[in-house]
Amino acid sequence: MTPDRFFSLLLALQTRETITTGDLADQVGVSVRTVLRDLRWLQEAGFPILVERGRWGGVTLLPGGALDTSRLTPTERDHLALHGLDDEQRRQLGAAADSRRAHKKVAVRRPVPSLLPLSAVVTTDNRPWFGPDAQGADPSAIIGDVRRGVRLRVLYRRSEEAGPTWQVVDPYGLLAKAGRWYLVADRAGVPRLYSLERLADWRPLRVPRRLRPETTLAGVAAELTARWETTDALQVHALLQADQLDRARRILGSRLTVHPPEDGDEVAITVTYRQIEAVRQLLQFAESITVTDPPEARARLQELATRVLHHYS
Repeated sequence: MTPDRFFSLLLALQTRETITTGDLADQVGVSVRTVLRDLRWLQEAGFPILVERGRWGGVTLLPGGALDTSRLTPTERDHLALHGLDDEQRRQLGAAADSRRAHKKVAVRRPVPSLLPLSAVVTTDNRPWFGPDAQGADPSAIIGDVRRGVRLRVLYRRSEEAGPTWQVVDPYGLLAKAGRWYLVADRAGVPRLYSLERLADWRPLRVPRRLRPETTLAGVAAELTARWETTDALQVHALLQADQLDRARRILGSRLTVHPPEDGDEVAITVTYRQIEAVRQLLQFAESITVTDPPEARARLQELATRVLHHYS
């Protein structure tokens, strides 16, 4: 299809609600067979053209497929209406330049499909898989007292303690991490993380909080989480069967360090824990893992495995 016939067809369809293929052929100056071939080309190119055959049929340009002729001058619009002429004939009439400008102005660009909003294709769920329901303090209940900027007296139970104790803290704010909530606060000038699951109660004091100079909630939270994963950590060294490596990566996550090479029957790994009791997590690998160091980790795994064996004997 020539550019001249392309624009002539679309302009003819735009000026009539419905037009027969015979009338289209007469206006464009070609046969009905050629018009039908051109219409199929336009449909394949993305133009919303409806072709209905039969006595009451015709060709209709649906909404969204019209040419934009609003920027055309009267002369340019007149030259577009001249269909059936080739470039040489237009040059002979002195209309070639005006025709080219008109073609550029009304050139139809295939519309770019609008993107679906992110909110329609992305959802979030920060709860850990099979995690327990939230317990302890409700974030919505404590946030009001945190926003008051006062000291808090909290009743808190640490993991190694049998029962909770009262202590006074200077709160920075709350941290949401891995599906859990934490109170970020200084205790006697030392930053700490307090899990809301272990926060039994709290009391706001009438004393403004006293934070260390040039500290922010984000900075203190980043410092504490980094320290939690690295400082005073227990490094458990082991040999793991290579076919269990992918599973170990899924279960252990950032706790796991794999040492090269990784292409043997066994690979050397290091797993980082906060306390010796956490090595029970490795029991799920059964005979696929052999802990080599430290001795207390080996001893604890042996004790746990013996208890399980006795339980099922």
